Amino acid sequence: MPRFLSATPDTRLIPLPWNVGLAEWPTHHLVALPRGISRHVVRFIGLDNEVYAAKEVHDALAIHEYRMLHDLMRLGTPSVEPVAVVTGRSTLDGTPLDSILLTRHLTFSLPYRQLFSPGVTSERVGQLIDALVILVARLHLIGFKWGDISLSNALFRRDAGGFAAHLVDAETGEFHTSLTDGQREHDLMIARTNLFGEFCDLEAGGLLDPGLDPLVLVNMIDRRYQELWSELTGVEEFPGAEIHRIEHRAQRLNDLGFDIAELDITTTADGSSVRIQPKVIDAGHHSRRLQRLTGMTTEENQARRLLHDLDEYRRASGQTRLDEATVAHRWLQEAFEPVMREIPEDLFAKLEPAQIFHEVLDYRWFSSEAQGREVPLDVAARGYVRDVLTQRPDEELSDVQLVEGDRVPANPYDPSHGYLEDDDTAPVDPWETGDDDDLPDPDFLDIAALRRKADGR
Repeated sequence: MPRFLSATPDTRLIPLPWNVGLAEWPTHHLVALPRGISRHVVRFIGLDNEVYAAKEVHDALAIHEYRMLHDLMRLGTPSVEPVAVVTGRSTLDGTPLDSILLTRHLTFSLPYRQLFSPGVTSERVGQLIDALVILVARLHLIGFKWGDISLSNALFRRDAGGFAAHLVDAETGEFHTSLTDGQREHDLMIARTNLFGEFCDLEAGGLLDPGLDPLVLVNMIDRRYQELWSELTGVEEFPGAEIHRIEHRAQRLNDLGFDIAELDITTTADGSSVRIQPKVIDAGHHSRRLQRLTGMTTEENQARRLLHDLDEYRRASGQTRLDEATVAHRWLQEAFEPVMREIPEDLFAKLEPAQIFHEVLDYRWFSSEAQGREVPLDVAARGYVRDVLTQRPDEELSDVQLVEGDRVPANPYDPSHGYLEDDDTAPVDPWETGDDDDLPDPDFLDIAALRRKADGR
């Protein structure tokens, strides 16, 4: 009999066919959404207005990952929300089945392959790399060793002009009081291997610009991580007369989206030299400020952009002497909410509200430049809806085409099945067809025998 381990139970899950292997579930329970390739069977389950990601995995691994994700969520780390673990599964004839880990689908998120297309710019690739580097640094700051860093194990949400990465697979994760340099380097070593393979796969599929070398991209990730980690945790020494550099260090971290919760400061006996090192770093500087002022929950760069517009509104309206919270309330009423009212209800699934507002600001800037005058915000919002938003795919549930170029998935629910070939038949693995007697000696991989078998000889 199936057993549910859940902090937030959803009774609609109970009647589902847990006595059937996940790969064999009836499609009327499933939703075809883009996702990365997984070593496990993964499906998306649709229940009314909710979508859950289901992963079939060994009992101990499922419970371990469920608890890791709960701890990550409690610490405010960007990751998917764990919903339940279903254990004790078996078929009607008593054959044991692996457990299923259920997580809530991350709305407005995209797997990395959906963000690549032939001719994708190096700028976008750099944005994805930066998003993953920031996520890894945040995890390492809280003592979490991922153990399987890759683009496939993250989802990406639009974040103003860039992207924000969210962890979706914590199966190999470990929490420690703090990570040693060796543990961090081991995580990065795994990342280099995984990412090189993913970039090579994109290159082979024609989805990576010919000017982008997978090895160069992997080295870029490593370099950017080291630069960020040094800025976040590195020691800085300077003459005692340059005490202002403490504030400058704090400001640099704020600009990166981090706050210093604890700073270790030591001085020489005569005060001629000062040594500082951040000891406790909290991510989410801008998003916390925006939430405190407006109640809005956004990604970090979205918050940065909205706060910049709020500060500009405060200056332009002559309200610099008023309390910041009061001005924020007026900005919501006079700037943000009027833009949202210009968005037709059927288009709200295209993008998150904060992302829409960011793009409206961009549209207004380009329109003002083209017309040589300041375009009012409401006019820009209507123009943006007409010229841009109506052309965008729905991203609330990643409603984008499940194709890559002219290739169509053989199974829309499982990308590991590959793509339909020119004759619209699913690809055949000769190793898994025919009589076992025809297979080559298992002690070595006989490529020639496999080819003969595929050719029917």
